[in-house]
Amino acid sequence: MSAGHGSGGHDCDPRGVPHSEQHRPAPTRVRRPDTTSPSEPGQVGAVGPGGERPLGLDTLVRLQRRRPVPDAPRHLALPDGMTAPLGWDAVAVPDRLGPLVVPRLPRLGCVYTDGARWWWIVPSDSDYALPWPSPAHYAPGAVVTGSARLIHRPDGTVPYTPPIPLYLALCRVIGTAPDWSRAVSA
Repeated sequence: MSAGHGSGGHDCDPRGVPHSEQHRPAPTRVRRPDTTSPSEPGQVGAVGPGGERPLGLDTLVRLQRRRPVPDAPRHLALPDGMTAPLGWDAVAVPDRLGPLVVPRLPRLGCVYTDGARWWWIVPSDSDYALPWPSPAHYAPGAVVTGSARLIHRPDGTVPYTPPIPLYLALCRVIGTAPDWSRAVSA
């Protein structure tokens, strides 16, 4: 009994393909007509399912290059001749509060502004066990985004504003009690 020609077996051709599949028409592929020209050299006029064109690699690279680059974070630089034997961090407050804090301080170190905030240089780790009140922002390493310009340089070579008086002045100006004077719940 032959595999393709017997009376009681499958009706197949000599390759083993059933005769019922031999006469099945091949699936037709419908291609949406491309009515626009490719937007990039080497791009075939492919159109997505919703009629939109996919973006090519060249387009994506070009778009990435046009994106505005955010200002890289940088350290506030100390003025020439200043030394910071204790390292330095910075405390920032909104610019509207800066002029209110200054007269409450016994010593004013280096102060910077970036147009939105005033930044005071304090010794490193001045946030240890001391949560600075909002809206103040403590910046370890005096890392800021954007550019800030020096608006006050103290006499001498030390850039620091004393952190405890600065903390108390900020609390007074924003109307909050210092953290250590708040009630502790057990």
